[in-house]
Amino acid sequence: MKRFRFPLRPLAMLREHREVRARELFALAVRAYVQSEAALAAVRARVTRFEAALFAGREGRFQAAEAAQAFAAYRRECDVEVTAERTTHAARAEMDQRRAAYLAAHRELEIVKRLEDKARNAHRLAANREEQAELDDFAGRCRVLRPLTTA
Repeated sequence: MKRFRFPLRPLAMLREHREVRARELFALAVRAYVQSEAALAAVRARVTRFEAALFAGREGRFQAAEAAQAFAAYRRECDVEVTAERTTHAARAEMDQRRAAYLAAHRELEIVKRLEDKARNAHRLAANREEQAELDDFAGRCRVLRPLTTA
């Protein structure tokens, strides 16, 4: 029986490397998305605390200069929140894109693996047939050499 050799093995290796690289890029994108989500949550918490402080400041005496400064600082925090939201949305889009690329690379690798499995099974079946043919031939030769004796 000759040894199994898969002619598309170089392609399979190339696709394995592509899949690993796509998986790494996807992991990096997930990490960036999680970090941007954490940053957004922190900014939202700051904005919430700022709003609470602004509403608490309205209970006392109104001072226009302090109120204007506090409102300007609040607007800056809101702008930071909008920027963080945009960053999070961009990170989410990047993560989705990397996921799609990883899934495509994984599918391409699976196709080659299935082809290799089919070729391996066909090789095994052919080897089994060849071995069975040799055994049948050997049994036939042994029968010719030893005639059946009747008692």
